[in-house]
Amino acid sequence: MTRPAIVDSHCHLDFPDFEGELPDVIARATEAGVTRMVSICTKLRNELVVRAIAETYDPVFYAVGTHPMSVAAEPMATLDQLLEIAKHPKMVGIGETGLDYHYTADTKDVQQESLRVHIEAARQTGLPLIIHARAADGDMAKILSEEYHNGAFTCVMHCFSSSAELARAALDLGFYLSMSGIATFKKSNDLREIFAAAPVDRILVETDAPYLAPQPRRGKRNEPAYTAMTTQTGAEVFSMDYDAFAAQTSANFDRLFAKAANWSAS
Repeated sequence: MTRPAIVDSHCHLDFPDFEGELPDVIARATEAGVTRMVSICTKLRNELVVRAIAETYDPVFYAVGTHPMSVAAEPMATLDQLLEIAKHPKMVGIGETGLDYHYTADTKDVQQESLRVHIEAARQTGLPLIIHARAADGDMAKILSEEYHNGAFTCVMHCFSSSAELARAALDLGFYLSMSGIATFKKSNDLREIFAAAPVDRILVETDAPYLAPQPRRGKRNEPAYTAMTTQTGAEVFSMDYDAFAAQTSANFDRLFAKAANWSAS
């Protein structure tokens, strides 16, 4: 029986957790119905490594940015750098970028500066911005709204686990929310309610592998194949059958990540 096609819209295949295992990891993903994966580069100095993975494996695409928790220790990404990298045919998103005040509130000024550089790159390339937001809901909503009104761009709130208010602010700008393994956790009822209140045509699924493995794999290394477990929870949240929700989230991915949707191995 053929599994419905799903997309892991956010994973980290270059991380040491997968060293020496990528062929098997990608094979298991394909067997689970994961036809495409976006591997996220979190530091520009690692771009060549992430690019090579995307070039080696047809189902893998990649995105590039500086993670907000790394911006103080890394050279500031420039607009010209991001625009140049975005020319690669399998580079399909800008980020992840964003704000993280939980662990790194002391660098919030440089995080905000970096975020605005990434937003301009998304605006100029037409590629979706990939946002990491933690403990920074007010500033995140403010900056996204300000920047959107300076010129439109598209965006996904990756691994969304923030407040209903930030979800509404993002959705009101036409952005997308991505559901990770966190949504499968027993104590995530409030988060599931936030997703249930969102338009289903604005939902993506992801693993954030190797982190945040969904139930019943919680606490283990996550991998793209487990997108299927989060998709099952998403189907239940939206009172849809698995096939319909899988098809909907795949269509949503194609709409947002149009460069990936239009890519051909030929």
